[in-house]
Amino acid sequence: MPTLLEERPTATTEGAIAPFPELLESPSFPFRFCFNTSTVRKHKLPLPDLCRLAAAAGYDAIEPWMEDLERFVAAGGSLSDLRGELLDIGLTVESAIGFFDWINDDDEKREAGLVQARHDMTLLARLGGRRIAAPPFGVHTPGSPKIELLPSAERYRTLCVLGEELGVVPMVEVWGFSANLNRLGEAALIAVESGHPDASILCDVYHLYKGGSPIDGLTLLSGNRLPVFHVNDYPDIAPEQIKDADRVYPGDGVAPLRRILRNLDYSGFRGFLSLELFNESYYQEDPLSVAKTGLEKLKRVVEDAL
Repeated sequence: MPTLLEERPTATTEGAIAPFPELLESPSFPFRFCFNTSTVRKHKLPLPDLCRLAAAAGYDAIEPWMEDLERFVAAGGSLSDLRGELLDIGLTVESAIGFFDWINDDDEKREAGLVQARHDMTLLARLGGRRIAAPPFGVHTPGSPKIELLPSAERYRTLCVLGEELGVVPMVEVWGFSANLNRLGEAALIAVESGHPDASILCDVYHLYKGGSPIDGLTLLSGNRLPVFHVNDYPDIAPEQIKDADRVYPGDGVAPLRRILRNLDYSGFRGFLSLELFNESYYQEDPLSVAKTGLEKLKRVVEDAL
């Protein structure tokens, strides 16, 4: 029997978990590569420029923030027209980052959050976006009340039903710094207990470390319910002190990326590794250079792991 650090079964191994039908393998890698626009967000590039940058750097997909879409629409841009351009350049919108309060115990705040979720999903669907992050926004700050997990699962199901109507899948996102949903096991319980067939989880290398989640827990999950995985690295800083801005290129830190990627491979993951960074020093550099460097280093880490 292989250990967690030894050879893993692949997606073609008999009995392995089947991937999402639309998640086809890359010709050279078992995973696909996505660009999260946070990596160059301080440049405030227009959404079309972000899409062209991701394509020029060699990514398969883009993961914009909803603020990118809002600015584009406010400036008179057409999401439908941009969707056509994306099809022409072969770039998909596999996920987006939004912030709506879907989990709050307060009925009024939760209802307002669902209104925001509908707005965000509607915009994203016009661009051809497939999924959206559903972090514990609204109950994430220090001092927030502790939210019970089973009621949260019902609320997540409600969010998934809304997403089903609009054609966008919400993914329970683990936020390692949050007062709620800061561990992988909590997100997994909510997804499982929701009972919705589209239930999915959005993980992040940094957030797993920040929240103290054991990375071998990934092997207990079905890879086809982890369609997008945020990848980054971090220096040797304690979880209590580390911040988003400390994230570095994959391979430039001490994160156990090799083990994480092998765990994902073992789980049957054939989704998108999305580069998500918030490094102030990278914001001072040329955006295309940062995007290309990030992809090169991410591919190098994948090659080393698999």
